[in-house]
Formats: sequence, C-alpha cells, structure tokens
Amino acid sequence: MLFVVLLLVLAALGLLVPALTTSDTVWAWSSVGASVLAALVLAWDWWRRRPGDPVADAQSVDQQARDDDHRVVEPAEADTPSADEEPPEEDTDAADLLVVADLVDEVRVLDERPRYHLSSCSWLAGRPTLGLPVQEARQLQFTPCALCWPDATLVSRHRAQQRESSS
Repeated sequence: MLFVVLLLVLAALGLLVPALTTSDTVWAWSSVGASVLAALVLAWDWWRRRPGDPVADAQSVDQQARDDDHRVVEPAEADTPSADEEPPEEDTDAADLLVVADLVDEVRVLDERPRYHLSSCSWLAGRPTLGLPVQEARQLQFTPCALCWPDATLVSRHRAQQRESSS
C-alpha cells in the first residue's frame, strides 16, 4: 500500500514540474488530484488497519500465525538435543500460566512425547505432529518446550492483542 502512495506522490511531483514551467493549470490540477488520491489511499489504509476493528484484528492475528509458521527457531548447538533426547521444559511464570490456561491458540505435539511446541520449533523438523489448542495440551499434561518458548510467545501475542483492542 505504501508503494502505491509513493508512486502517486512521485506522479504528483512529476506533474508539478510541467505546471511550473508552462504555467498551464491543467498540469497543476493534475498534480493536486494525484496528491489527493495519495491522501485518500493513506486514509483508506489507516481505516482498514485501525485498532479495534474486528476484521483488521482477525487479519493481524492470521498474519501473526502465518509469520509464526514460517519463522524457524534455531537453537544454539549446545542447546540442541539429539533426535531421541527430549528438549528441556520452558520455565513459565505463574502469571503467564494463568493466561495460557485460557488460550485456544494451536500448538504442536508429538505422540508419546511430553512437550508442546510452536509449529516453527526446530526440534519438530521432519517429525509427524498433531495440532492442539494450548489449553487442551496443558490439560493433557503436556509441558512447553524451552527451545521455541510457546508459552512466552503466545502470552506476549495475547497481551499485544489486548493492548491493541483497548486502545
């Protein structure tokens, strides 16, 4: 969207040059029109992304989920457990546990393994996983992975959404 506005502003500047050199009002009004169109595009984009808009909030949550799916957490070599070794458990704050207990965001689990992970966790690479809401994973006694920090990530995302909606 910003690219379109930039093009419109450049077009307005380009139209302003002949308006100043030829003293023709058609060029000047064309420049003004391109500037107004750029302002309208900016206003429309702001309106579409404004805080508290359920459609915009849903789109931003979807975008965050897509970003999380494509982000790969690369642990340090010393922290990487072997294929058969279980990753360590994330140390979750008690206040964060209360928030996580009510979330329905999806996490990934492996059958017969005690940890739940973000879909981007490097430890999951090539392993068949199941998606569960984090609330259900907690109820089933799964614990968070210390390599991808699902509790910290989900809680920070939830708090950011609450700040946006209260603004």
